[in-house]
Amino acid sequence: MNPRRILVALTLALLVSGACTWLVSRRLSRPATAQTRPDLKYAAPSLALHAGDVLKADSIEMIAWPGSNPIDGVFSNTAGLVGREVLFPLGKGQPILDSDLSALGSGTGLAAEIPDGMRAVALRSDEVVGVAGFLVPGSHLDVLVTYRSDRSPEPVTATVLQDAVVIAAGQQIEPDPSGKPSAVAVVTLLLTPEQSQRAVLASTQGAIHFVLRNSGDATRTHESPILLSQLSGDTPSVEHAPARATRAPVTVTAPMRHEIETILGGSDGGPRP
Repeated sequence: MNPRRILVALTLALLVSGACTWLVSRRLSRPATAQTRPDLKYAAPSLALHAGDVLKADSIEMIAWPGSNPIDGVFSNTAGLVGREVLFPLGKGQPILDSDLSALGSGTGLAAEIPDGMRAVALRSDEVVGVAGFLVPGSHLDVLVTYRSDRSPEPVTATVLQDAVVIAAGQQIEPDPSGKPSAVAVVTLLLTPEQSQRAVLASTQGAIHFVLRNSGDATRTHESPILLSQLSGDTPSVEHAPARATRAPVTVTAPMRHEIETILGGSDGGPRP
């Protein structure tokens, strides 16, 4: 075999192999370069923020973000961010999402926590009806009222609200980080307009009681109001309680007077004079 041909073949093979290796390495290196190339700018906190904090100009910075991994709902500039309240804790450098902030024009504090179409209603509590201080923002509860009705002379307890959410306990809109309970005088519930009417009416009729429930339990029951007499036995509920009997008036008729005339007869059969 001709040695020159062998040398030429080996040279061509080396050239082809080198070209293929260069092309493959270049293609593999392109995605890595794109992933590390910061071609997007997102707004992010310049320091850690807590729920309830209000965004200020000095608490916002622009950070670089890979263009190959865009995020929906973020802000590419700081316009419209200053003055909005943070709803959830945000870490330093974490891109700010629109869902992390209160709605534009909703204000700050508790008003920012109220979704559209809902209402915040405050009901007075104490250490007993407030479940010994274990009602905290985010708790789910039922609201009961004890009152007196024209249908029954006995006290009645009825459930007026079920699975209501506590959005504030006193002036606290966030649970204590350590989980420590605290007694409060007022509990604020997140309700629909119709539920708000029921809650306000119930608060004017009698004593309000809160019943704590599991936040994952959304079961709605249909219990009838309970009478005081039912505590000691199985008696009809207030809806089925017999109405009090009304005594019919009794008419007393005076007895009729009778006159008796006595006639004495004489010896001759005629009347005695």
